[in-house]
Amino acid sequence: MEIRLDGKSAIVTGGSKGLGLAMAERFAASGADVAILARSPDTLAEAKKKIEAGARGKVAAISCDVAKAPDIARAYDQAMSQFGKVDILVNNAGQSQRGPFEEITDEMWQADFDLKVFAAIRLCRLVFPQMKQRRWGRIINVLNIGAKAPGPTSAPTSVSRATGMALTKVLAGEGAPHNVLVNCLHVGVIVSDQIVRRHSREGANTSLDEFIAKAGRDVPLGRMGRAEEFANVACFLASDAASYVTGTSINVDGGRWAVMWGRR
Repeated sequence: MEIRLDGKSAIVTGGSKGLGLAMAERFAASGADVAILARSPDTLAEAKKKIEAGARGKVAAISCDVAKAPDIARAYDQAMSQFGKVDILVNNAGQSQRGPFEEITDEMWQADFDLKVFAAIRLCRLVFPQMKQRRWGRIINVLNIGAKAPGPTSAPTSVSRATGMALTKVLAGEGAPHNVLVNCLHVGVIVSDQIVRRHSREGANTSLDEFIAKAGRDVPLGRMGRAEEFANVACFLASDAASYVTGTSINVDGGRWAVMWGRR
């Protein structure tokens, strides 16, 4: 089944690298106009060129720190000026900050919630009215599998991600009468920039390929996922093919979640 997004416009936060870039590429190749939001202008410029190579619509690269409310308002206005509407919003920006509970300061909690929770709230508040008015909208919140069953030393990220699940349910209930569908995708172990950074911290005397292979051994499918596999699921949820799917939490993890938590 070919998924098409012709005539749709999308915003993808954290869209210059990793999963965000993969989703933006997939949306653009499927016909959507796509605006990617990230902080670094240089990284955004590189990502825009990569997306445009396979795009069938317009591509906008907007420098934005989504942890800051004024930046979000400005980025939204820029996307609207270029596309005229936003049909699809992907709240993907974030990082995996975690540690022992007693070591997490107020400032760390606030920074995590500003980046992952308040950024999503503010963007949803901007796009929700126009989606309801047109009776068509898709919101995808990118979370992680720890949001469903947080483990020890997984805060603050597991707590903010669990909040993202609750936000998804609230918006799905309010959006359903207006054909605004809201879902969340949960990341397992997928090859991305976060894995590269983890390798630099933990992978002494191990090549990146060896590190990735080892990290995938506990996954039932026997390997780590690829960013494009995650993007394929996101593209489905963003399309008319997913017209009866809302309020769901879908794991894209190769079956790891059930195994991981079944062993605890």
